[in-house]
Amino acid sequence: MRAQFVLSEIGVGLRRNLTMTFAVIVSVALSLALFGGALLMRNQVSEMKSFWYDKVNISIYFCNKNDAETGVPQCAKGAVTAEQKQQVKADLEKMDVVESVFYEDADQAFKHYKEQFGDTAMANVITPDQMQESYRVKLKDPQKYKVVATAFQGRAGVQSVEDQRSILDQLFELMNGMNVAALFLMGLMLVIALMLIVNTVRVSAFSRRRETGIMRLVGASSFYIQAPFIMEAAVAGLIGGVLACVLLVLGRYFLIDHGLALADKMELVQFIGWDAVITKLPLVLAISLLMPALAAFFALRKYLKV
Repeated sequence: MRAQFVLSEIGVGLRRNLTMTFAVIVSVALSLALFGGALLMRNQVSEMKSFWYDKVNISIYFCNKNDAETGVPQCAKGAVTAEQKQQVKADLEKMDVVESVFYEDADQAFKHYKEQFGDTAMANVITPDQMQESYRVKLKDPQKYKVVATAFQGRAGVQSVEDQRSILDQLFELMNGMNVAALFLMGLMLVIALMLIVNTVRVSAFSRRRETGIMRLVGASSFYIQAPFIMEAAVAGLIGGVLACVLLVLGRYFLIDHGLALADKMELVQFIGWDAVITKLPLVLAISLLMPALAAFFALRKYLKV
């Protein structure tokens, strides 16, 4: 098969159906950009989980006089005693899942509260005696936080046991939901792209039915006849894949490094690196090349009558 003939036929097909080719390129680019973005979002969630779960603490808050006076059910027997706090600490240190225990008194809790909420109206109303003493528990394995929560919830002198992981889980569930939405939109765009590819191949085959008929009469093989159409779809898809890669790179660059510069504004968030983006690009390019080629191959078997 002469490469010059195939290349010339590809050029003719792309120019002859320029509008539909452009639509194929755009739809492939958008669908694969969403696909790559969904993969990167999954990596981002995993990165944040590994970063934050290692920093998760369990906080065991003790009853104070204010809790007892205001009728908090867990503190009906009064404020926590020194013996109760010592017993909780001793039991914590016996647990294999506990790595370390840090005590925070009411004054320290009030200071941290002021640092977090500043001069808001609520912060100006709260006084140090209203803050709970607490133990901040660092776990060896954050997955086993329920062991500690179950052991100390409802104990005498304990007002509540709070796990920071539950707050993080809500954030990760939101991000996973966004990831599912992106995958759904990607699937919709992918279906549209496949329909456009099949339709473009059909139109191209119909417009060149005389040439393909002559080629069949002179003994050309089916693959020789079909190759220009398949490569035409593959080239259009590859262009879309390159655009998708550009969108992914620009998205990472402007969202995290520059532009919005989220890496500078959200220092507590561990963002994915460039290696995560670069490793996705070959997959995006491979799909952009193979998907249109396979779609064109199966479409030609049905619609190319020569």
